Amino acid sequence: MASSAVNDESKTRITARSSLIDSIKGCGIKGVIIDKEELKQKILIPKYLRVAMCEAIQSKNSNIGSQKYDHDDDGENKVPEAPMVVFVNSKSGGRKGSALKQRLQELISQEQVFDLSVVKPPEFVRYGLACLESLASHGDHCAKETRDKLRIIVAGGDGTVGWVLGSLTELFRQSREPVPSTGIIPLGTGNDLSRSFNWGGSFPFAWKSAVKRTLNEAITARISRLDSWNVVVTMPAGDTVELPHCMSYTEDYTHDQDMEGLPEKTSCFEGVFYNYFSVGMDAQVAYGFHHLRNEKPYLAQGPIANKLIYSSYSCTQGWFCTPCVSTPNLRGLKNILRLYIKKMNCSEWEQVQIPSSVRSIVCLNLHNYGSGRNPWGKLKPKYLEKRGFVEAHADDGLLEIFGLKEGWHASFVMVELISAKHIAQAAAIRMEVRGGDWKKGYMQMDGEPWKQPMHEEYSTFVDIVRAPYQSRMITRE
Repeated sequence: MASSAVNDESKTRITARSSLIDSIKGCGIKGVIIDKEELKQKILIPKYLRVAMCEAIQSKNSNIGSQKYDHDDDGENKVPEAPMVVFVNSKSGGRKGSALKQRLQELISQEQVFDLSVVKPPEFVRYGLACLESLASHGDHCAKETRDKLRIIVAGGDGTVGWVLGSLTELFRQSREPVPSTGIIPLGTGNDLSRSFNWGGSFPFAWKSAVKRTLNEAITARISRLDSWNVVVTMPAGDTVELPHCMSYTEDYTHDQDMEGLPEKTSCFEGVFYNYFSVGMDAQVAYGFHHLRNEKPYLAQGPIANKLIYSSYSCTQGWFCTPCVSTPNLRGLKNILRLYIKKMNCSEWEQVQIPSSVRSIVCLNLHNYGSGRNPWGKLKPKYLEKRGFVEAHADDGLLEIFGLKEGWHASFVMVELISAKHIAQAAAIRMEVRGGDWKKGYMQMDGEPWKQPMHEEYSTFVDIVRAPYQSRMITRE
């Protein structure tokens, strides 16, 4: 127990130091002075278009632009190099989210900066972008070029970025391409999506100059692809689950006939993740932390404070001070979970054995997890060949599945002294969970956890498959 406490204290110090270093690096002093007016000329959307978009969103009428505005191709309505729209989660970043919104409105315009507490991403897609498309269909070349060149910046955490990316996928489904590329200003706690595309791990101290630099770099930065993954949970009907924002109930899903162990009546909920899905003790810790933060929001006033509280809170959960070490049938996920995978270009399910010591299973899409850690590790070619693995990428159609053991193992993984327990790489994943003596379990998806009821008689299935569309990400050089 003393050893676990020491390990966790060490992890807490390293987490705080990492956040501080990320913030200093984010200042990015490069000696380049960016002129505010020149920047604005490169990204400012012509006034009649940005006003039309805002009114379309407010009135929920995408045709308002064609009804009220005459298209004009004179010099005042010249399309900028990279027309840009910014979404801001004003509640993120401690107390800086609101100040950042004001700064962005000064740098661009009020009509191009949307507070997510007021304008939701689906509304922007359904009415704002559709307004540009409506104007373009009426012969407005300025609107068409603006729509084609549009780039989006999201100021928020991983959950906020995922919300915007998920909303943009509607454009794929409705054949409304091109889909705007997305860049990130990190305001969350972990910011693993931001790290993965080189936008930094935390909100920098010198944030006013950093915001100008971010907008300027996003104009010409290269575009990368990002896989997304659909998750469907099928469970016996009757129990209700308090779902996170990333999940919703569905009646459209038809489960496979080979899902033995399901009762006649079932209920399903689904969602999409971009970074990871996990089940086990890490999700339990995340669940407890989220409830603590909701009950006592004054404790978490920023990313560094969040990480310190999160690390300390893990000591009070079952990871380190587990009450069930003397009960073998309650120890480890192997007793309640069966894991099946499909490999690339293979249609058959293959069962994968779960090591008896594993207490958390993570299915990872990015290199970054847990605030910039790389638990999968940088594996040598010989090891990859021996295990039948390939080098991991965010757009390779594969998830890396690894396990975390007791608290000491998780601590060493998170400070990158060792790699996690490698289990498999998969193009599709199925988990079958049956509780037995367990009454509930914990799952999470991109940092949003929930409590999952489990049954002694019937199984709960989790299916994970790659979404048919890849997101377009603006990647900092």
